[in-house]
Amino acid sequence: MKHSPLTLVVGASENPDRYSCKAAHALVSHGYRIALLGSRKGTLLEHEIFTGTPAFEQPDTITLYIGPAAQQGMMDYLLSLKPRRIIFNPGTENTEFESRARNQGIEVLEACTLVLLSTKTYFL
Repeated sequence: MKHSPLTLVVGASENPDRYSCKAAHALVSHGYRIALLGSRKGTLLEHEIFTGTPAFEQPDTITLYIGPAAQQGMMDYLLSLKPRRIIFNPGTENTEFESRARNQGIEVLEACTLVLLSTKTYFL
């Protein structure tokens, strides 16, 4: 498998009913590398789910699975990771966060990671 850019899944969960878990599985099955950030430590697909504000390799993409209220305390941290783009999945849309990201030259998508992957439009 070729080296692919990193996608950071924010709101990662071991719970198979959660969309963040489904997205992590889909990303890996499509050959993308993932890092996981959640509210609880755990392991998903042999990847550690980190909590807090760990140092990550610069992600190409951040895909959000946390609502606007939970994003408030994380905006500065996530923007400091300097991703190329942030995907706001359904229910995570946040005008303030999106505006701040755009002002820093970060591409903003209001889209569903699972749909992007299934329609082969996720491309990195």
